[in-house]
Amino acid sequence: MTSNYIGFIGLGNVGSKLANNLISNNNKLYIFDINKKTYLKFKNKNIHKCYELKELADKCKIIITCLPSPKSVDIVINSIFPFINKSHLWIEMSTTNRNEMIRLAKIFKSKGGSVIESPITGGEHRAKSGNISMLVSGDRKNFKRAFPILSKMGHNILFCGKIGNASILKIITNFLASLNLIGIGESLAVSKKYGIDLGLTYKAIKISSGNSFVNETETQVILSGSYDVGFTMDLVNKDIRIFNELAEKYQIPIDLGKLINKKFIKGMKILGKRSFSTSIIKLLEKECNIKLRAKNFPKKLKDFQLKQKGIEIK
Repeated sequence: MTSNYIGFIGLGNVGSKLANNLISNNNKLYIFDINKKTYLKFKNKNIHKCYELKELADKCKIIITCLPSPKSVDIVINSIFPFINKSHLWIEMSTTNRNEMIRLAKIFKSKGGSVIESPITGGEHRAKSGNISMLVSGDRKNFKRAFPILSKMGHNILFCGKIGNASILKIITNFLASLNLIGIGESLAVSKKYGIDLGLTYKAIKISSGNSFVNETETQVILSGSYDVGFTMDLVNKDIRIFNELAEKYQIPIDLGKLINKKFIKGMKILGKRSFSTSIIKLLEKECNIKLRAKNFPKKLKDFQLKQKGIEIK
């Protein structure tokens, strides 16, 4: 086992981009994914393709997971568990359930391993550029150990305290993003019906008190007609369901959470669970018999900033 070898499990839309940002002359990446076709994305000499989790655990002290669901995280940790020892640090970067994160962390620690959670936020385009934001929870000493690695993948890095906190905060931010998305769709529809150019509408929102990160990113691919945000309806539905469960534990009235949940269940039924999350706006377009389009907007989002130095937000 070598200290500068990193194991990366989960090479989907976001995971593959994070993994690519780790490739350097000083790090060798051992990768694993259940879908071996994802290995075709990696041709760098510092990549080693694993076909068993044992090999990854035997070779790497740092193990990163970036997986689509709490269930998939559970499967991976239980599969790799027999090969874990006190030298291992697990960095969990998925969007998962707080209780599951705490439970699996205890399992991992029972073999002497260390754990931090570090869900990311900011969009697939920032994952690609290495300027994604990170919410990190766990012991401070483990955060310090992981920081040089996290800083290669992200820019704004916030330490959030004990295990579970980052999972809750990530779910909250995803809830707010979905809420913004629904509001933007309805706003664009009103503007369209009153004959206002939607490019002008985008600019007006951007310079106003109604602006948001979602407007500056997702609105663009709605107006171009591609809807391509690299994030799908089933993932939104999972996140909103977890948000609602968090609120229900303390009997917090969540009218908006329930409404969004219903909308995305309907969206998955009509458009398919793997359709882009922004496609939820297509339902409104159909009801209103309109197309929310404007000229000169990109089909895919791109972060035009060069990689920014990873910094801890105080």
